Parts: sequence; structure tokens; C-alpha cells
Amino acid sequence: MPTDHVSPLPPAITQTPFGTVDGQRVDLYSLTNDGGLTARVATYGALLTSLSIPDRAGRCADVVLGHDHLDGYLKDSPYFGATVGRVGNRIRDARFVLDGNSYVLAANDKPHHLHGGVKGWDKAVWSAEPFQAPQGPALKLTLVSPDGDEGYPGCVRATTVYTLTSRNELRVQMSATSDRPTIVNMVHHTYWNLGGAEAGSIVDHELLLHADRYTPGDPMVPTGVEASVRGTPFDFTAAKPIGRDLRAAGGDPVGYDHNFVVNGAPGQLRPVARLKDPASGRVMTIEADQPGVQFYSGNFLDGKIVGKSGVTYAQYAGLCLETQSYPNAVNVPGWRAQVLLNPGQTYMHTMIHKFTAE
Repeated sequence: MPTDHVSPLPPAITQTPFGTVDGQRVDLYSLTNDGGLTARVATYGALLTSLSIPDRAGRCADVVLGHDHLDGYLKDSPYFGATVGRVGNRIRDARFVLDGNSYVLAANDKPHHLHGGVKGWDKAVWSAEPFQAPQGPALKLTLVSPDGDEGYPGCVRATTVYTLTSRNELRVQMSATSDRPTIVNMVHHTYWNLGGAEAGSIVDHELLLHADRYTPGDPMVPTGVEASVRGTPFDFTAAKPIGRDLRAAGGDPVGYDHNFVVNGAPGQLRPVARLKDPASGRVMTIEADQPGVQFYSGNFLDGKIVGKSGVTYAQYAGLCLETQSYPNAVNVPGWRAQVLLNPGQTYMHTMIHKFTAE
């Protein structure tokens, strides 16, 4: 349950009711930094519901797709803004073996397992602890996932900390511990449109990925190999409009939904991506410490979801840049260590989104 606060909140943080889920209260916290930027985070799904940032003329817009009310997230949300777990992305054939024991998970993306199952961490109510960090206002969210939750072994205690810094950064720090050997891959799943949540398509956004390789799939789940992006539609080593090679990327529906191998050493904070909306001048850069990043161009958005202010989210209305361990890592011997979590260890995942305009 969300925490009831007996002491006043820090001045840069406000708390308002956001509804109920299965009798549990859901709260919405607003974090405002020194520059007047505001991020809003719900205790349901530990999800980011909005983030307002200025364009080159100083005009602010909310750049996060989602809903105005909790009901929208309950009824019609493709993981908008959520903290995804216990294991984000796909596990082939919804099964894995750990310490000689076979585990069968929900095939909620048939025949594969996706984003933690039917009721993953994105559909849980987290407890909340707001605080003033040295860098800016922050919110710590905590969830206990019991042994056997969605078929996974071990009782896992997970945390997600959002900090909105005075440098116009949104820091997302995720961690987890377990009392039994298990697997964890926590993913932050915001859909971004730097033109604004109501701006339409992201195909004109310019994307650069610090990734010389990617993990091709068949088509949705990596086959266990790493391939060069050179000479393919997946080459974003120099910034280019997302729409330039979109059709050539293939898929059904057509578009990008691929894991890229981030250059540099996993475990170290390093550049991942740079995204720019030429029309508004807004720029987002991402640093993270994970092995990979999933670039998803909003292919499955189909115009049926009505989001904020009654706007319909058509295909390519937003994109995701999800830093992560590789999809299906548990079933690939060379990648398996990325997702294993044993008692006494702590899973850590930090990603930093920095916003500027030019």
C-alpha cells in the first residue's frame, strides 16, 4: 500500500489521490525541480505519467504518452511509463531452467513470455517514500514480489527511485534482492514524443544509438547472436530520422522493436542514445549501465487507444528506449549471467535522461 505520511512533504513534492486498484489506494506524486520542470509518478506500476520540458523557445510540453486518469492505465495501456518486471522483454517459449528446475511462465505474447507476465510489476501498487535528494526531489517506490509470483522463483524486494535533478535530468534507479536464485531484468517503459504527447508521429525524430551491434531475432526474440549494424536499417551510429529506414526494418507490424548492444562495458554508466525533435528543438540523451537497449518505435499502437486530452495514439505516436539485459538472456548460455540474481547479491540498474533544447 502507498505510505501515509505523518511529516510534511518536501516543498518540491506534492501527493494527490489517483484512484484505487483492488481496494488499494493509488497516489500520484509530482516532483518539481529548481527550473520549474515537473514529473508525475503514480504508485500503480511505479509509472511515469507525465514530464513537462521546454522547447527552444521556452514553451513547455508533456513529452510522455499515457492517460489523464488511472482508469486509462487499468483498461488500455501498452506499459505506458511503467516499471516492468520481474523480467522485462521476452523469454522464448515462456520457459527456462534454473538450478535444474524447469519453470513455465505465462505465454502472454504467444508463444513467448513478455514483461513479467499477466500481472507483472507494472500492474502492482507500490509503496512510496518521497524525499529530497541532494540532486533534487525524489520518490522511492518499493514492491515485494512473493515466491512463485507469475511463476518465478524467490521472494524479490524491488525498488525504483525517480529523481528530477536541478540539471533537468530524470534519473531512474532500479534495484532488487532475492531470497532464492532467480532472474531479474527491470525495465523503464516510457513512450516518448519530444514534440509533445499530442504531437502525432515520431518518424521525423532524429535518433543516434551508441551501438555498433544488435541482436537479430526471428523476428521478436533474439536468436543468441550479435550482428553488426553496418549496412543495415539498424545503423543509428550517426543520427538519422527514424522514418528513413523504418520500412526496411520489416516486422509485423512494420517498425523497430530490437535490442541493441550498447558500446562499452556493462555495469558502467555510459552513453546510450540521443534523440532530437527538429521541430521543437527538444533533445533527450540517455546514459545507463545495462548491456543493451530496446528501441521500439510504437509499431503496435493502432489508433484504438485514446490517451491524454482525448488524443488518439496512432502507429508511431511514441517511441521507447528501454535499457536492459538482452531479451531471452536466461536461455542463451553466453548471456545468461546478465539476468541471474542470487541471495546476497543486488541487482542494480541506473538510467539518466537529460533534457535540453537547441
